[in-house]
Amino acid sequence: MKTPSLLAALALSLFAAAPSFAAEKTLRIGIEAAYPPFAFKTADGAISGFDYDIGNALCAQMQVKCQWTEQEYDGLIPSLKVKKIDAALSSITITEDRKKSVDFTHKYYFTSARLAMKAGSQVDDDFANLKGKRIGVQRATTTDRYVTAELVPKGIEIVRYTSNEEIFMDLVAGRLDGVFADTIPLEQGFLETPKGKGYGFVGPELKDPRYVGEGAGIAVRKGNAELVAQLNAAIDAIRANGEYQKIQAKYFKSDIYGD
Repeated sequence: MKTPSLLAALALSLFAAAPSFAAEKTLRIGIEAAYPPFAFKTADGAISGFDYDIGNALCAQMQVKCQWTEQEYDGLIPSLKVKKIDAALSSITITEDRKKSVDFTHKYYFTSARLAMKAGSQVDDDFANLKGKRIGVQRATTTDRYVTAELVPKGIEIVRYTSNEEIFMDLVAGRLDGVFADTIPLEQGFLETPKGKGYGFVGPELKDPRYVGEGAGIAVRKGNAELVAQLNAAIDAIRANGEYQKIQAKYFKSDIYGD
């Protein structure tokens, strides 16, 4: 007669001592930490950047714990599909093609794309005079899609890399003639740094929604409407309470959210 009572009392005490579900819940987020100023490594090896700070702000708003997983960009969506992560927050452009594989939140910022070459280089509006040139792009990005569809048919050689940092190294070393990438990381991660001296934007700015999409969103597994709704609500909340603007001011001189 006493044993069940003791077990019941013990179970009750454990339940009372247990933290709430919200306090225990962890959101596993994938990020590529080689995309300054959105994500990069500090001198002590820690992840920093706009994407990282935004993710932490969203977790705080949702009252969950962020668990960050660093990996290469082209592995983020596959990791979502096999449930290694719950969300990918790494400047992933929302496009119709990607929507076939994953679901997205609404945007949390917007950027166009540009070509950078030696300052003073002359480039046609349709890039036709770049025939025979070697242009670097990051693999599996929207700029990769663009150059594959629009530049390769013009006889331009495309060289694909895992990260922008690798592209910048080869460009400076003379193994490439140019780099096509999102405007903000190309400007702040290369052109405004010492290694980007002597280089500049050339040619037209790419704003075609077929390639630059609706902006950068957070990717989640297909069908996870609950998480999408929670993240959307959190994005709206940090924009309303000023946390978004505070984080933005750490990394950018102007509003990158867009219209």
